[in-house]
Amino acid sequence: QVQLVESGGGLVQAGGSLRLSCAASGSISSFNAMGWYRQAPGKQRELVAQITWGGSTNYVDSVKGRFLISRDNSKNTVYLQMNSLKPEDTAVYFCNAAQSWPRVYAFWGQGTQVTVSS
Repeated sequence: QVQLVESGGGLVQAGGSLRLSCAASGSISSFNAMGWYRQAPGKQRELVAQITWGGSTNYVDSVKGRFLISRDNSKNTVYLQMNSLKPEDTAVYFCNAAQSWPRVYAFWGQGTQVTVSS
């Protein structure tokens, strides 16, 4: 079974930066897409950024120009570089991996807390 482990969260002031890492227990090349979601207390989980098997990326409008998702296949790791952080970025960030073979399925990490102070 695939395991995803996030790291890199913490407390940062507004305008600062953090880099989140998601280490997978297998080849990330086997997934259709990998991404980062976030969930704040009392709010629904939202997709922040994703990268497809082919390398295309997508971002939620609120982070465009500030966040960058990337991957290192040799390390089976996906990253989320977060710059110019805002208090509204405060949430638990979850790594996600989606596959379509042999069946449609999604894997989740345990989450890492990101707190941005004003």
